[in-house]
Amino acid sequence: MTDAVVIGSGPNGLVAANILAERGWKTLVLEEQPQPGGAVRSGEVTVPGYTHDLFSSFYPLAAASPRLRALELERWGPRWRRAPAVVAHPTRDGRCANLYQDLDRTAESLDSFHPGDGDGWRRLFGLWERAGEAFIEALLTPFPPVKGGAKLARALGPKGMLEFARLGTLSARRLGHETFRGEGGANLLAGNALHADLTPDSGGGGLFGWVLCSLGQTVGFPVPEGGAGELTAALVRRLEYHGGEVVCNAPVRRVVVRRGRAVGVRTADGTEHPASRAVLADTGAPQLYFDLLEREDALQSVRADLRNFQYDNSSVKVDWALSEPIPWTAEGAREAGTLHLAEGLDAMTQATTDLERRFVPAEPFLVMGQYAQTDVTRQPAGAETAWAYTHVPHEPRGDAGADGITGSWDERETEAFVARIEEQVQRLAPGFRDRIVGRHVFTPPLLEAANANLVGGAINGGTAQMHQQLIFRPTPGLGRSETPVRNLYLASSSAHPGGGVHGGPGSNAARAALARHRASRVAIAVGATGAALAARRLAR
Repeated sequence: MTDAVVIGSGPNGLVAANILAERGWKTLVLEEQPQPGGAVRSGEVTVPGYTHDLFSSFYPLAAASPRLRALELERWGPRWRRAPAVVAHPTRDGRCANLYQDLDRTAESLDSFHPGDGDGWRRLFGLWERAGEAFIEALLTPFPPVKGGAKLARALGPKGMLEFARLGTLSARRLGHETFRGEGGANLLAGNALHADLTPDSGGGGLFGWVLCSLGQTVGFPVPEGGAGELTAALVRRLEYHGGEVVCNAPVRRVVVRRGRAVGVRTADGTEHPASRAVLADTGAPQLYFDLLEREDALQSVRADLRNFQYDNSSVKVDWALSEPIPWTAEGAREAGTLHLAEGLDAMTQATTDLERRFVPAEPFLVMGQYAQTDVTRQPAGAETAWAYTHVPHEPRGDAGADGITGSWDERETEAFVARIEEQVQRLAPGFRDRIVGRHVFTPPLLEAANANLVGGAINGGTAQMHQQLIFRPTPGLGRSETPVRNLYLASSSAHPGGGVHGGPGSNAARAALARHRASRVAIAVGATGAALAARRLAR
């Protein structure tokens, strides 16, 4: 008998399965796609010899996460590679703000925009040096984070906690204004905030940008040598070592519930896979409650609340095979593994305002990556593997550009939007287009077809805005992995602490399942002891 069935082999599902298997549970992971990994996969999708990360591409949270570090994945295969510069934000005048793991070099880059801005970053990063480790621990544990919160309070003290609480409310624009006088530091903060569906002016965006910049300063934005799939392969190897199993091409269509308790799952071919202890769903919360559970198995109040569940914006991702590295005008851009492309804070605000109005941005903000200086295994010698993604509305009301994009994402619309993306790169790297030898495009429908958790092309499992975080994720009152169905746990980024490859939701779900099983055994033992004592009294 299988002890636990995990639905989905994304990083959260595999982390959960590893934790359970290591504890001796017989664990089965069922994956809909032909390969495991969810949004952590790689392959040759342009021309032979170029390896592309199909979805996620760099992993600062994985490097910093105590949940993933506890798995000691380096023993199972992935070799981390880091670019000379962590992230760069070039502008059309040839300047470039660079974040390095060397604090002095980061400060020097920011000072080039305005003398003293380097010290501004030193002060802001000093807060991370005092409290960053405690903050990450608190962030990745179930809410409320008792132990991590206590560590954070000890690290900061009463006054420091008040200052930190205020930081949590600031927009990236405001935090940049308070910290820097030049554009470089503000661009880095806002650009990192926009990795999620935030704007430069969103409350909480300053905290998000500060976290990613600080992680970049300490652990970099590492990538697995050979492609993102190597991280998945390590998780699978570790799971199999501990007796777990991953079965692909096995789409789950129903969680089987009897007497209010999850007892297994049923796949599309009608096969029922029993689970004696737990079912863990690495799926979006709406999919779990609306698709995988019968109506009578889910509390109607939860389903009603989930009708207001907000996904993050859709995405379009382009992968390029290039004959040579990208000819950036700004020298600093050539040494970065990750880049942000937008002409400053106002351009980022304009792009995100277009999104808030449900218009396709005329000049989309790009998060971009390049690998030639980081991982030589991904492309032929002298060539380059690159990618960029940007956000678009789920159901566009219009196009802020001139192409009349409606969101049908047919061939004409896809080509027009890719041209818009490539023009953003071309402005900063004249000659970029001439080096393209292959291209692959993921539009929102294609992203969801390749991974059902990327609903409508959303990559974060739900908005990162404040109204759907902590105790509000996925709905008010469900800020933990437990569900109203006994022995059923939500183990995806729809649960706290949300998106990113850090294993938090999967770890929380596995630990909750282990805790409930221990509690059940204790209750049974106590009940048996009580019954035995009563029998002895009656026998007297």
